[in-house]
Amino acid sequence: MAETDPMTIDERRKYLHRMRIRYWQTKQKSERSRLLDEMQAVTGLHRKSLLRLINGELARKPRRKQRGKIYGTEVEAAISKIAQSLDYPCAERLKPNLVWMANHLEAHGELSVTAKLREQLGTISVSSLRRRLPASERATQRIAHRKGQPRPSFAQKQSIPIRRIDWDERWPGHFEVDLVHHCGLSAEGQYLHTLQMLDVATGWCECVGVLGRSYLVMQDGFERISHRLPFEIRELHPDNGTEFLNAHLLRYWQDKVKAELSRSRPYHKNDNRFVEENNFSLVRAYIGYGRLETVAQVKLLNQLYDQLWLYHNFFQPVMRLSEKHWQEHRVKRIYDDALPPFDRLCKTDILPPARQLELETLRQKTNPIRLRDDIQTSIDRLYALPGLKEGVVEDVRLSLFDPQAVLAEL
Repeated sequence: MAETDPMTIDERRKYLHRMRIRYWQTKQKSERSRLLDEMQAVTGLHRKSLLRLINGELARKPRRKQRGKIYGTEVEAAISKIAQSLDYPCAERLKPNLVWMANHLEAHGELSVTAKLREQLGTISVSSLRRRLPASERATQRIAHRKGQPRPSFAQKQSIPIRRIDWDERWPGHFEVDLVHHCGLSAEGQYLHTLQMLDVATGWCECVGVLGRSYLVMQDGFERISHRLPFEIRELHPDNGTEFLNAHLLRYWQDKVKAELSRSRPYHKNDNRFVEENNFSLVRAYIGYGRLETVAQVKLLNQLYDQLWLYHNFFQPVMRLSEKHWQEHRVKRIYDDALPPFDRLCKTDILPPARQLELETLRQKTNPIRLRDDIQTSIDRLYALPGLKEGVVEDVRLSLFDPQAVLAEL
């Protein structure tokens, strides 16, 4: 609560309870008038209201008739079903997506929506939603809850400019890039990594699993993403890791991707703040901190990321910063309504009509509740796979996007 906020009713009553004792003990009329002036200045109430309160009963009386419930069990059941389909997001992310998601679930036979229910879902407030989505339920029901043990210069990069992608970038195609390690408690040997690219303007996210950090698997990861990405890459913004800034990968980016390159400042993770945030919410929260190191785990991880690609980009509402300005020595941030990245992408009119129709059809055919169950099944299967046996070495070429074509070239 800020110091400039008006007094609440309870605060005014506590203040008047102390002041009326002084008022009654004062016999002089001028002194009582001065006390009334003081109470009027502090509380903002009229003098007649102050006299009525200090001469009456200050204790608040209970309502003679309590207000009835506005939203019944039908609304609560619909909210629970919609929240389940979106993996229990917070109330701020859930509210703008209630109506369209109810219609979407109705089309898949998961929910029955009446006109009254649709109207109530459109008018319910964030605070009412928060009361109907307790934190305990979100913590126990979400599939994105895995937590474990925390994970225990290059000459050519000087030509790559250091900068940050603007937070208010409106044109899609400017990607922050990062690599997440799945090494468990030990960074020894070869293990899996998640290559993640996040579009700053729309929140569109692409993830792919790679075995090791060699140029061969890193190029394969970017080719997987380019094959699936529905719009053009305009800029790539990695950190200063040598897995990104090496001669082979720079040559590949310049010859094949033809995108602008920039990099963050060394030891400044906030320069890649959007993808760093997604490292937990989209990678760690689903995959966890365990060690993954086999070809079979790479293939299953990429199947899981295919499911998460559809679930995150087409159904998960994302809040984007719309304004920020300084107010009383602090930055005040204002966020827009939460929307899935696909809806934000459609608003930019960057997609060809045929491609946009193809993606819209894909979302219409997808049941988010069934997709969520499939994601949980894939996570369980991933952790059921055995790790690498001691002394065994696996060929990373078998984990590539098209291993047969790679082997034929050798």
